[in-house]
Amino acid sequence: MQLAPGTILGGRYELSHQIARGGMADVYRARDRQLDRPVALKVLFPELSVDRAFVERFRREAQAAANLSHPHIVPVFDWGEDSGVYFIVMEFVDGRPLSAILHSTGALASARAAAIAADVANALGYAHRNGVVHRDVKPGNVLITDEGLVKVTDFGIARAVNTTESLTQTGAVMGTAAYFSPEQAQGHPVDGRSDVYSLGVVLYEMVTGQPPFTGDTPVAVASKHVREFPVPVRERNPVVPVGMEAVIMRALAKSPAERYASADDLQADLVRFQEGAPLAASTATQMVGIPPATTALGAVDSRTQALSPSMAAAQHGPTEADEARERRRTGLYVGILGVLVIALAVVSFFLLRSLGFISSSQGTSMPSLVGEPYASAYSTLTADGMKVKEKKVASSDVAGTVVRTSPRSGAPLSAGQTVTLYVSTGNGPPAASVKVPDVRNLSYSTAVETLNAVHLQVGSRSYVSSKSAAAGIVMRQSPGPGASVRANSTINLVISNGPPAPQQVAVPYVRGETPAAAGAKLGQAGFEVGSIVDRASVNVKRGLVIGTNPPAGTPEPSGTAVNLIVSTGPSQSPVPDVVGETQSLAESTLTQAGFTPVVVCQAPPFGSSGTPGDVWKQSPQPGTQGSAGSQVTIYVDPTSSTPTTSTLPTTTTTTTSSGSC
Repeated sequence: MQLAPGTILGGRYELSHQIARGGMADVYRARDRQLDRPVALKVLFPELSVDRAFVERFRREAQAAANLSHPHIVPVFDWGEDSGVYFIVMEFVDGRPLSAILHSTGALASARAAAIAADVANALGYAHRNGVVHRDVKPGNVLITDEGLVKVTDFGIARAVNTTESLTQTGAVMGTAAYFSPEQAQGHPVDGRSDVYSLGVVLYEMVTGQPPFTGDTPVAVASKHVREFPVPVRERNPVVPVGMEAVIMRALAKSPAERYASADDLQADLVRFQEGAPLAASTATQMVGIPPATTALGAVDSRTQALSPSMAAAQHGPTEADEARERRRTGLYVGILGVLVIALAVVSFFLLRSLGFISSSQGTSMPSLVGEPYASAYSTLTADGMKVKEKKVASSDVAGTVVRTSPRSGAPLSAGQTVTLYVSTGNGPPAASVKVPDVRNLSYSTAVETLNAVHLQVGSRSYVSSKSAAAGIVMRQSPGPGASVRANSTINLVISNGPPAPQQVAVPYVRGETPAAAGAKLGQAGFEVGSIVDRASVNVKRGLVIGTNPPAGTPEPSGTAVNLIVSTGPSQSPVPDVVGETQSLAESTLTQAGFTPVVVCQAPPFGSSGTPGDVWKQSPQPGTQGSAGSQVTIYVDPTSSTPTTSTLPTTTTTTTSSGSC
């Protein structure tokens, strides 16, 4: 099928224009004519559509993606096939891919990169809890709307291609190979930690402007993921805070066991980074560019072995050799101790600075300015190259003093960033404590606004599945509604991920059943009956079920609509006219039309004209409707017949299914 503007797929999706091209499919903007809304159609490449096993995997992965309902995941609405064209239907997101943003702007500020990555990690964590591993996390699959909403797309689609195919498919996966995890590049089984690694690559690219590994071929890039270590983040962009570097390098650990255990853990550290809170202890100790003490010791030890004891003895004699060994041993101990002291000091310095106990000499973290006069705070920030915005607020604090800042103390800062100082007017009521509002049953964004309005902040966020609350709705809070807390305290929220993934049930076998009996069997298995499609069949009687869509045995969520395919009997077509044709031509014509020719060698009646070897009569008559495979008898004038002198007609009849008369 030629896909052009105006083409309608599945009887309802009208194509507008192509908007993207991926490694396996083209993406079109289209209009759902039934619901009158824009949608995005991902259409599988024709060369992949001929592989039935691939198409089935594609369908199942599209279905798995359709079961994901999350505010940061592009929803899948439908999947279908039309004249050999396979497609999935997704929400049309009016925004730009992160890849386009990076191409036009280069590296992003660390705070913005952390915010984007936190939302992506949130989506990945939800998918992993529902049994779906993305396997193709990259900037091109992260969409950002004009309002700043982050949406992850192509969940499950990459899973339809195995790693070997990905590495060798020419021109299709170069971009993907740049984001492979080491285990994915080696063809090993992968889990959610593979997506964590890929998101670490995306984070690296967001803050440095380029991925950690590049190469001429996908195989070369994948090999680097397995064998090489990336250039430290701050060597490529010195303004990146140490804390961000630690988060990225933990996500990029070669061994899955050394990475974040889950996307949720990665998200939690990114939120801590945004809020200026201490990172997880296992992250804070993972400073980049500092070799472990054992590595440093190994280097010293290997250098001290350059001169062996036997060589020393040969040069200086036994006594001098003993003294030389003692001196070398003492020097070795001193060297080892020195290396240990230096390594410990460096690690301690970077750890304490990342945890906020030591301020950065480069002014990359927010100083504590609460309680200082506005003029003093202004001077401190502008001296570090920051821009300052003043906002007056009612407060019982001394007029002109800073009551809070945005970003908060300890948060990372980039050169030229704007800092908002909230300055007391001195005429506000005492604000020693604040009553916590009830934010349950509110959307997360509304809850944040409600808390900020009374000078409270969101603390930790955790996500759980819920049958009663839609995705993104606050279910629980701590402290609870009505509690009295100090102003600027944090409130921890538990947010719904939406209903859990429905149970998978195998579609029952209903071939040969009546539609009523098939519907009853589907209902007992937990399915609904969808549409009924008529199809001709030689093997199944008219009115009985040929099969289902999805096919029998396919695992599907309970409640899925299963379409029934019902037989209309053998297909009917008109019998062609073969009178006057030679026997061989007539047989060929009937066979191509789907009929079975039966030859009767018989001379035409006395007085009728006929040509030896030609058909002079057929049954059924030309134009009669007949079922596929049904017999058509042709009467052929025998080539060896001779006229008779009898006054009565003489005929010779021979019936055959092949051979010549």
